[in-house]
Amino acid sequence: MLVAEILKTKGDAVFTLTPGATVAEAAAQLVQRQVGALIVCEGDRVAGVLSERDIVRALARQGAAALTQPVSDHMTSNVIYAEPGEGVDVLMGRMTDRRIRHLPVMKDQRLCGVISIGDVVKCQIDEATREAESLKSYIGAG
Repeated sequence: MLVAEILKTKGDAVFTLTPGATVAEAAAQLVQRQVGALIVCEGDRVAGVLSERDIVRALARQGAAALTQPVSDHMTSNVIYAEPGEGVDVLMGRMTDRRIRHLPVMKDQRLCGVISIGDVVKCQIDEATREAESLKSYIGAG
């Protein structure tokens, strides 16, 4: 399955914030939107990704003071992307190798979605289920 197909199913909503937003504001958005990461944007440019892990690390290092700091101090700025035409197997490998759970999706240098490791796993499970059902049907028809 391709990234574009996953986005058709899950939707292309992307939750963003600015680099100057505080870590506390980011944490509140993560809870409100029930997501594990936010895309940090400066205008139309993706500046980074801030995940729950980033916030936990900031708190472990700096305590409650981290909550008042800008997300730009704690985000991952070397962003790894996905493209709509890429397959799930490619994404799974990239996410595993880089130990990341969220990939912004870019098309024509424009942010058009986010794929999480949960989306990839769900896709893999759905494909395995369809294949098993197809095999059961084939065996039963014989």
